[in-house]
Amino acid sequence: MNQLISRVLVALVVLPPVLGMVYLGGWWIAALAGAACVLALHEVFKLLRPFRPVALAGFAGGLAAIAGAVLGGPEWVLGGFMLTLPLAFLLKGMGGTRGSTAVSVGSTFLAAGWVGLGLAHIVLLREIEIDGRLAVFTVLLAVFADDTAAYFVGRLVGRHKLAPAISPGKTWEGFVAGTAAAIFVTWIALYRTEFVDGYRSFVLGGVIALAAPLGDLFESALKRDVDVKDTSRLLGAHGGMLDRLDAHLFAAVAAFYVIAAFGAA
Repeated sequence: MNQLISRVLVALVVLPPVLGMVYLGGWWIAALAGAACVLALHEVFKLLRPFRPVALAGFAGGLAAIAGAVLGGPEWVLGGFMLTLPLAFLLKGMGGTRGSTAVSVGSTFLAAGWVGLGLAHIVLLREIEIDGRLAVFTVLLAVFADDTAAYFVGRLVGRHKLAPAISPGKTWEGFVAGTAAAIFVTWIALYRTEFVDGYRSFVLGGVIALAAPLGDLFESALKRDVDVKDTSRLLGAHGGMLDRLDAHLFAAVAAFYVIAAFGAA
């Protein structure tokens, strides 16, 4: 009960300004994504500490990718992110720290790509010229519906484990319920629009429904590797920033390129 109260209180405090900045778009959402990027990368680098990541290079690459989303689109996102690799190699060499360069630079590149590119694509969704606001809110709502339906159905009737070695709490029953919820929400949000209409909204919903749990499982696998439950207690019972973003980081990237493939981005 205490955890439920904590979740509700944190949501009441955090959600209004977050949704407001997403609604405004532009540098507002870029600033929001940048702050989330710094917090999430801090948590990732704590998880990856045994691999000695070059944190400064990861922060720089992640933030540069987000800035690129506002300044110039996908090409600039990629350019900003690719700064991570030479900068990590340079700083690793200058620092003279022990450990494998391949492991150190590789873990840095992974962190910046996972968090930085994921958040940058949330910004890219908002920056779509036609109905960008609708696009980003559709993805956010679909991921929320997927996660909520999967959780409650899994708790109530879940019997068959989805990935017991990674996340024992997830079930196939929850996955099916989450998929149905994500597709339904996406269809309702885009119903009778000229943005991603008809069967394409079902495709988009299905892609979000597949990508979101993969993002969740990816984070769970990393946490299991280092034997932690939550990446931090930043958001109380919600866990850390990364615990709240994991599904969105995969879903936003997948959704953006599906929308682009449909010619709407």
